[in-house]
Amino acid sequence: MRFDLITIFPEFFTGPLEHGIVRRSREARIIDVHIQDLREFTKDRHRTVDDRPFGGGEGMVLKPEPLFEAVESLIGHSIGDAASRPALDANTAIVLLSAAGKRFTQETARRYAQLDRILFLCGRYEGVDERVAEHLATDEISIGDFVLSGGELPAALVVDAVTRLLPGALGNEASSQNESFSLLERAEKSQTAVLHKALSHGRTLLDFPHYTRPADYRGWKVPEVLIGGNHADVAKWRHRMALEKTLRNRPDLFPEEKKPV
Repeated sequence: MRFDLITIFPEFFTGPLEHGIVRRSREARIIDVHIQDLREFTKDRHRTVDDRPFGGGEGMVLKPEPLFEAVESLIGHSIGDAASRPALDANTAIVLLSAAGKRFTQETARRYAQLDRILFLCGRYEGVDERVAEHLATDEISIGDFVLSGGELPAALVVDAVTRLLPGALGNEASSQNESFSLLERAEKSQTAVLHKALSHGRTLLDFPHYTRPADYRGWKVPEVLIGGNHADVAKWRHRMALEKTLRNRPDLFPEEKKPV
């Protein structure tokens, strides 16, 4: 299996990939890991990868162009645009690490272990232009209900979790069948009501989608409400979009009897 890690901090992975099962699997050629500096796909002398979001707000958002072009360079063909999108290899995943993503589980790791290649998009700053999540990434993944400084640490975690499921990585194939989360998944099926009740207290919505320049990228346009300048409309739109994304990516945060309508 090949892992591609797209990041603005390529040196981050020097440590996590040089130890334990991941190192041994690289040496045994069970996995191949390529680290791609995102700044190589910028076009200005400052190597700018971020910009301020439309609609206002604090912080910076990663721009779509460098991420799209980095992926296209690695896979060897265009992702396309709003008018036409070539099919991606069914054995390849493009994974955006995001606090607003679906929760990464052992089941997800097992699904990824069946693939030939995974490209990881390591976010930074306040988020990533939503067109990356909608039209570039095949998966948007979160490792838990907390916020980190970037996607590098979650990417390293996923690489480790997937690698240990690959044939030959552990030596004893049965050991990955009897680890704690494999057992926990079976136990949780009878505890759904308990989990939902716990999550109903103090739950929060996922972050709303972010967009930055250009306003029209490959035919995918920034929503008009963010450009119109009406801050009240922007606030309403953001709340609605955050609610929709939470229901889509994390429906477990809303117990059945309390799901909003």
